[in-house]
Amino acid sequence: MWPLIAGEARKVLTTRVWLWLLLAAAGLTILYAVLTMAFADTPDALTAPLTTAEGQRTLFAVGGAAAPFAALLGAIGLTAEYRHRTATITFLTVPHRGQIITAKLIVHVLAGAAYAVVCISITTAVVPPWLASQDISIAVPARDLFATDLGVVTSVALFAAIGVGLGALIREQVAAVVTLLIYLFVVENILTNITALHQWTPYLPGQAQEALIGSTLTNQSLLTPWQGGLVLTAYSLAIATIGTLLTAHRDVT
Repeated sequence: MWPLIAGEARKVLTTRVWLWLLLAAAGLTILYAVLTMAFADTPDALTAPLTTAEGQRTLFAVGGAAAPFAALLGAIGLTAEYRHRTATITFLTVPHRGQIITAKLIVHVLAGAAYAVVCISITTAVVPPWLASQDISIAVPARDLFATDLGVVTSVALFAAIGVGLGALIREQVAAVVTLLIYLFVVENILTNITALHQWTPYLPGQAQEALIGSTLTNQSLLTPWQGGLVLTAYSLAIATIGTLLTAHRDVT
């Protein structure tokens, strides 16, 4: 199994897709942090005031913005096999195709965790100095900050697994990428703004992530962190499992 994991890691690192997606994740993290700091105390803000522990925890959690890019990296890592017509060779290297998918999942989950660490480092470098410049003391207990950081790492890694699973389901790279982008940045935002659906929207992947990382949103009631973690884990396991089973039983080409 280790040779397969090493081989998949080399595939990720020999292209610059991982770097561009990481830079995009870092840029979006900075943008979210700036917007949250600029508008958190306005009447229509979606977060609690930054003088509160809830508002500060939400601000420190903006590293979760890396999740869509980790998912894209996972989807591209799988669908590239079909796009570049290397799937046949790849899946013939081992007796069981599921081992290849498992290796891809491991590599991309670790890559997602690394993305999260980079984005957490950015928020850690940016947020405390800005709060100090506004004469705002950090009100979040250290254990809650640790829980938020752990939630960010976990959620981004789970989204990477979702990306791999979705890539295995769809196989066509453009379709997989477009599906992820439209759902994560458009569809879920629309659904969460429909009041009649608020009983169900906490169970959507993005809202489950918000719960897991400890965010507090004024327009949405979220699950508890452990419930959000369970829901997001269920999504990742279901999509990855279905994708693996389909890959194992249908024609490669």
